[in-house]
Amino acid sequence: MNTADVVGHSTLGLIKLRIKAYMDLIKFRLSALVTFSAVFGFILGDTGVTFSWPHFLGLAFGGFLITGASGAANEIMERDLDKLMKRTQNRPLPLKTISLSEAYLFASLLAFLGIGLLWVFTNPLTTFLGVLSMVLYVFAYTPLKRVGPIAVFVGAIPGAMPPLLGWTAATGAITYEALIIFGIQFIWQFPHFWAIAWVSDEDYQRAGFKLLPSGGRKDLNTAFQIMIYTLFLLPLGLLPTYFGLTGLNSGIVATVCGVLFLAQTFSLMRDGSRKSALKIMFGSFLYLPIVQIAYLLDKMP
Repeated sequence: MNTADVVGHSTLGLIKLRIKAYMDLIKFRLSALVTFSAVFGFILGDTGVTFSWPHFLGLAFGGFLITGASGAANEIMERDLDKLMKRTQNRPLPLKTISLSEAYLFASLLAFLGIGLLWVFTNPLTTFLGVLSMVLYVFAYTPLKRVGPIAVFVGAIPGAMPPLLGWTAATGAITYEALIIFGIQFIWQFPHFWAIAWVSDEDYQRAGFKLLPSGGRKDLNTAFQIMIYTLFLLPLGLLPTYFGLTGLNSGIVATVCGVLFLAQTFSLMRDGSRKSALKIMFGSFLYLPIVQIAYLLDKMP
């Protein structure tokens, strides 16, 4: 291998590392999942008369950019805390693979581009909700994580906003159907957040994060609250079927998924182990996309 080849391989390697660092900064996988929820809301809200590709693509790309900007802003604000936790100490800012000034510039650019895309290709209501979601996540949820479990309630609002954004991008209005799909994702966040907080409790304590209810304890009371919020998903999951938004098949899928999700919480109530909390965490990762895909498939002719 000659010198030019060595330099070429080295340059390519550096480019790959930079791309990975920026993907980590915007929490790429999380941003992709959030975008999927927004797309889900759009397709569910679409009347099927005339599918607007500009609206759809504007929502998808604009939503992804706003979510990425929010994730980057979160990492900027928590850069010193991320150094203290094993799960976050390899993020680009603690490792200094991206400078702070670069992160600020990149996050700002994504935010402006995302807002611009929503404004141009969707409507003012969707743009407002997108900005509200970003503001709540960055300036309310992020600092509240060190205050108390109220952060979970506040964080569940922007966390449940994507399907609502999708619906308003397709319809231009907040209807009861939009509130139903918002409500399902809102309630889902509580067992999801608390299971993660249970599993990552030692790390969170190092950073001073206080996300668990019951005074921050991993006890029966916390496990019981996880169970109650998971239980709420059973009737909520049937509302799209009840109101004719989707058909019976998706209602059955939502119920089966809800029962399986709920069953995992009884194990946590019984033994209070990290293993049981992990099962709930992974169960939450599966529940939402499976149920949302079922709703979409059930709507298709």
